[in-house]
Amino acid sequence: MRLYRMPELLRRLLPECWWQMPANGRTLYLTFDDGPIPEETPFVLEQLARFNAKATFFCVGDNVERHPGIARAVLAAGHRLANHTHHHLSGWTTPRTDYLTDIARCQQALEAVLPAPEARPLLRPPYGRITVPLARLLNEQYQLIMWDVLTCDYDQTLAPEDCLRTAISLTRPGSIVVFHDSLKASRNLRYVLPRYLAHFAGQGYSFAAL
Repeated sequence: MRLYRMPELLRRLLPECWWQMPANGRTLYLTFDDGPIPEETPFVLEQLARFNAKATFFCVGDNVERHPGIARAVLAAGHRLANHTHHHLSGWTTPRTDYLTDIARCQQALEAVLPAPEARPLLRPPYGRITVPLARLLNEQYQLIMWDVLTCDYDQTLAPEDCLRTAISLTRPGSIVVFHDSLKASRNLRYVLPRYLAHFAGQGYSFAAL
């Protein structure tokens, strides 16, 4: 079973997290997880530029260290970089000390390419897996970001046409939408993203970074 939208109970348990932005006007908040990588991130940047769209890239710190030039290209295009841990760790199974250390290491990698440190960086827990106590602790330093729509573009059993159809049907004003600039998501990402952008741009929506 694919979980495109988190259950309401989980949203209530994690009030520290942003799940959706205020629905003021027709604005969507696209996010891209797991990059930056040379195979997919430049494609994403090209598609966003076609529609003057801004987005937030939740980066794996190890990828930032491997590809700092691509991370800087994301910034140069007016997008925002954010923390997705250094090694894409689960907050459910990783020992707390190791998890916190991994987040801090990712933030160091980001700050090596950011023009200045952010007062309140953004953090998305990989897989959305975070415990309530850990969320409360991290909230002291980071703004935790979840999502309103998960496109499931990484699911290689999901046909691109179905991925697009579901993503469009679930999106609403203020939605935080998750795509992945990863090799695993490549087939669906390259089909869905340009069509998704064209659909909503044609309806008068704009796309903003968080």
